[in-house]
Amino acid sequence: MRVHRTLTVLCLAGLLVLSAGCGSKGNKVVSYDAGGGVSHTLSFFGNKYEAANVEVIEEILNGYMEENTDIVVSYESLKGSGYYEALKNREASGQLDDIFMINRDTALAFEKNGSLADLTNVANRFSFSESMLGQMRSADGKIYRLPTIVSAFGLYCNLDLLKAYGQSVPENLDEWREVCDVFVEAGITPVVANNDISLKTLALARGFHSVYEENKTREVFERINSGEEELSCYLSEGFGLAAEFCEKGYIDAKKALATANTSDDLEEFVQGNSPFMLTGAWAAGRVKRMEPEFDFQVVPYPVLEKGAVLVINPDVCLSVSKESGRQEPAKDFVTYFLEEENISRFADNQASFSPLQDEFEPSLDEVDEIVNSYRGRPSVIGSDNLADFPIWDITEEISKRLLSGEDLDFLMEQMDEKVRNALTDNRGREDMG
Repeated sequence: MRVHRTLTVLCLAGLLVLSAGCGSKGNKVVSYDAGGGVSHTLSFFGNKYEAANVEVIEEILNGYMEENTDIVVSYESLKGSGYYEALKNREASGQLDDIFMINRDTALAFEKNGSLADLTNVANRFSFSESMLGQMRSADGKIYRLPTIVSAFGLYCNLDLLKAYGQSVPENLDEWREVCDVFVEAGITPVVANNDISLKTLALARGFHSVYEENKTREVFERINSGEEELSCYLSEGFGLAAEFCEKGYIDAKKALATANTSDDLEEFVQGNSPFMLTGAWAAGRVKRMEPEFDFQVVPYPVLEKGAVLVINPDVCLSVSKESGRQEPAKDFVTYFLEEENISRFADNQASFSPLQDEFEPSLDEVDEIVNSYRGRPSVIGSDNLADFPIWDITEEISKRLLSGEDLDFLMEQMDEKVRNALTDNRGREDMG
């Protein structure tokens, strides 16, 4: 039978339902009216809410349903940090959607709870590199989440403003400091930062670059996981750099603390009053669509004495609920989503890389330096699967507390304590299992 596609986009805020004009704080639901003969209706929950992202997801959904006329897929999205709170609440109440987007740290907890379906057979159908598979495999050797992109984090540079002040894109830490000093002296805060990923990716880049360049990640994380070493042994220097940027006025800590990731920061950057912004390179297309009155470029973080560092993450991972009564069609949809044509379109839409072994590169000119770095040297992985603790969540909390003015040394002690507690909790769950 033929499914009739009548697209409806609804924004939900409490019990209020609007047929158009979606508010930025509400849920966005993309669903389809279907005729008779539908065997399965799959629910798909994600945090990709921007119109351009949803459009690509809609195209993938349409393509899948044209090939599978007895299945309807409904996509619901929720913006920002509220998404993971909602996802965790759904998991705790046994109400997980059939398919959902998940990050590594949340998946770590869901795996321990036995909430995720085994996707190993799905993964085996695709040409993931061995290094990528290493980022996907759980401790039991199975795969419970499949990345759809490899995202990168970069320094956005306002080329026109730099030129107006006789400056150029910095290629190392000394140059970056010198450029920032020029703008501070002119009464301009140089770096737009947010309260989520800006400081932690800066700290990870500075703190872990040598570990990745020297290919020592496995041994280092084994020592941290075992308690032989502390995470602060590696990240104190990086968070120290972040603290320096706040103390010198390169970053307005108070403003950054209230600045939402790839939202408020983008709005501020496109005003053209600051030369730099620290955030995900995946937002480059969004910045361009905002039509800033200046040219910009996204480059790796210039945090080394002799160069720059790229931070990446296997990202926008798809998982299937183990408790779903529609596991097989849900896995079939995930398989379709990962087909090369779909995943390339999805990655390009976010100026990101494909996790598959191919030559795909994002087409946006503004991220060319990110592409060159990704292809040319080892990158730091922001939430490495080798860590037996939620490094992404822990460093986010430390970043916010640093922005709020807490002492750096005390925060490093707190960070190590949180790592120890997470590792102890994991061992306790394993003993109970």
